[in-house]
Amino acid sequence: MSRTVHFWDRGYQNGALWRQEREVENPKCNAKLWPWRFGNLAHSLTSHSGGLLLKRNLYSRLRYISSTSTSNQHSFTVSYLINSCGFSPDAALSASKYVNFENPHKADLVISFFKHHGFSQTQISNAIREHPKVLVSDPHKTLLPKLEFFHSKGFTTSDIATVLSRNSRILKRSLKNQIIPSFVFLKNLLGTDGNTNATVRRFPGILIVKLDTHVVPNINLLRENGVPESNICASIKKYPRFITIGAIRFKGIVEEVKEMGFDPLGLSFILAIFAMGGMNKSTWERKVNAYKRWGLSEEEILVAFGRSPHCIRASEDKITRVMDFLVNQMGLEASLIVKRPQLLTLSLEKRLIPRASVIQVLQSKGLVKKLFYLPAVFEYAEELFLQKFVMPYEKEASELLQLYKERLISPE
Repeated sequence: MSRTVHFWDRGYQNGALWRQEREVENPKCNAKLWPWRFGNLAHSLTSHSGGLLLKRNLYSRLRYISSTSTSNQHSFTVSYLINSCGFSPDAALSASKYVNFENPHKADLVISFFKHHGFSQTQISNAIREHPKVLVSDPHKTLLPKLEFFHSKGFTTSDIATVLSRNSRILKRSLKNQIIPSFVFLKNLLGTDGNTNATVRRFPGILIVKLDTHVVPNINLLRENGVPESNICASIKKYPRFITIGAIRFKGIVEEVKEMGFDPLGLSFILAIFAMGGMNKSTWERKVNAYKRWGLSEEEILVAFGRSPHCIRASEDKITRVMDFLVNQMGLEASLIVKRPQLLTLSLEKRLIPRASVIQVLQSKGLVKKLFYLPAVFEYAEELFLQKFVMPYEKEASELLQLYKERLISPE
């Protein structure tokens, strides 16, 4: 004989609890319906409406409690990140996807630990933003051994705070299986703790890349192409990021650089790899087009790149602003950049504009000839520039030094 089975659906939506009854015809009074599960419980429900209602309500309540608990944890985490870590609401919401906690105990201990070890509030915020789960770490079991290791290698307290705030993911990696082996590898390659420390300070992420799939194959490829060991080591010390490019992509870049005519024996070979490794094809094309807008041909741009690969690493905005300054304000030819592409590596605000201001004052007073090679002046070392164009004219143009200092601070 058929019987009607009653189900009560429950939920919580828009701040209100709702219930709805629905009926299902069960042709066999003793037949079992599908199982409802929660956690490790699995029950086959029978056709007795009382039992069904009880179990259905129990499931709904447990599910509601679990959802409410998770929501409360999430709200607390977001609030904590905003109030205790200085996060913006958007940054807090983003970070809360990776960490959740319902009381401040562990997080307070971690923040106190960082403060005790010389981290500024900004550095603490940066470390948490990079690796939110650090807030639920055990300071003494997980964090302290890594700080002690860095101290043992000669890093200062300030160094450690800087390195770990720039890449706090180091703190979640194994000291024994990742950090120490990476440090040993770099020291064997670079020769001393000092060289290794300098490399890590420049790019902390080099300690947590996979040596066997990134660094080792790339170094071997450079050696196979005849790059001198001294150039490899010097480049890793100065530009450590380039050696961590994925091996397949790295090989492709090496082939492109060779096709451009770079000599593996020259340092510019590695500089070109470094420059190209920092951008994809579309970015490369946008920067080439930024130069083309000033009348340079693709061939001229490649010549400039060959002389100073760093010129292509400048942002499109900087390329435009520097070219505008040189061409429209200083009256120089755009083709100058082909001969002296290193000008794009200089700071517009702290080098080009302040020095141009000094030269313009000297020219207006007739103290220097107008016919001299201005680009060379931009490239002088700071001390040499002061000796040649500021100090000798203290009497005739006493305002020069003050003008130069003011321009360094506020070039506009």
